[in-house]
Amino acid sequence: MATFDLPARPSFGLRLVHAVPVIGWMIRDVSRDLSNLPYAVVTLLTLLVLAFQVWGPVVFTLTALCIVPLMFAFFIAISWPFPARR
Repeated sequence: MATFDLPARPSFGLRLVHAVPVIGWMIRDVSRDLSNLPYAVVTLLTLLVLAFQVWGPVVFTLTALCIVPLMFAFFIAISWPFPARR
């Protein structure tokens, strides 16, 4: 009798992010193939320009406000001490 290993089930947070209609699809595509990253960046910048045409400069303020927690996480990640290597 043959046994098959089932692939690991993604975490709840990852499944929740992938469930978001447009952003989740882009994140899933980039996670499968990294060559899709430039297309995702161009798409997000296009959405930012279109939002600017509709709502004006408020869009840039709200975008910067959303990026603040990511920057805090980035600063913590780069300043976290690594154990000494031998």
